[in-house]
Amino acid sequence: MRALVTGGGGFLGGALARKLKERGDDVRVFGRGSYPELEAKGIDVARGDLADAAAVSAACDDRDVVFHAGAKVGLWGTYEDYFATNVTGTRNVLRACGEHDIRKLVFTGSPSVVFHGGDVEGWNEDAPYPQKFDSHYSRTKAQAEEMVLAANHERLATVSLRPHLVWGPGDRHLLPRIAARARAGRLFRIGEENKRVDTIFIDDAVEAHILAAVQLSPLAEIAGKAYFLSGGDPRPVWDIVDLMLAASGLSPVKKSVPKSVAVAAAGIFECVWRALQLESEPPLTRFLVSQLTTAHWFDIGAARRELGWAPRVKLEDGMERLAQWVRATQ
Repeated sequence: MRALVTGGGGFLGGALARKLKERGDDVRVFGRGSYPELEAKGIDVARGDLADAAAVSAACDDRDVVFHAGAKVGLWGTYEDYFATNVTGTRNVLRACGEHDIRKLVFTGSPSVVFHGGDVEGWNEDAPYPQKFDSHYSRTKAQAEEMVLAANHERLATVSLRPHLVWGPGDRHLLPRIAARARAGRLFRIGEENKRVDTIFIDDAVEAHILAAVQLSPLAEIAGKAYFLSGGDPRPVWDIVDLMLAASGLSPVKKSVPKSVAVAAAGIFECVWRALQLESEPPLTRFLVSQLTTAHWFDIGAARRELGWAPRVKLEDGMERLAQWVRATQ
């Protein structure tokens, strides 16, 4: 494949680009930074912003498949910022696919597009978008996914993959933040319940993206559809946090606060951050409290049947690999 990976500087995008290169594919990444570690592997780097239509178009030149993994993530920011990257950026990618006659687009979606503020247990792809979204991220990712799936036609086959909580070696976002809070004594369990959530090991998420691209065509069963991806083994959220802390050589979370206190504190933090127009993320947000106190796990049967994909890495095996990586990089 002659592949373009947007968001190549991110955890999933970078891992995907490296795996494609290992397969012998011609790989280019698109992102806002410089990525010498990817260039050292022979991966072409195109620098630019997803909101810049000309830059996106130039990056798509001579490609035959686009993996659109680039997005604005996180728990804080203005709707305009999320819209510019996630919606306008996706629109620019779709336009560029048409300009350069690219026939395949694999979009990295998000399970959060169906979140409604309550428990999500065993839901499949029939779950609708909610009438009201609980974050700018989920709202704009839903808008982007709708565009991607609506763009599926005889000249461009599209599919959306929705991996939930990608983790593993190379993670420079989730694991470091958890570990930093634990070391600073600022990591607390919230509430008395320990709801189950899905996760997915990085290798399994990458494999699903490549498998989708290989079989994608206008006549493929997966064309124009969205698929939940996970390890198929939902665990209590604080058990997962403790396993990640153990992989970092840290003790389990001992402290806890009532959910009502956490919600109140998050609301105060948000008000202060807005009043002061701070760009940094507050220590706690109401969205994060919701994520840590509700269940989020999915039926991945459609991905197994139609995509022909199944998770390979068991949670405990992945945690051991994560621990080895942490030890090697400390």
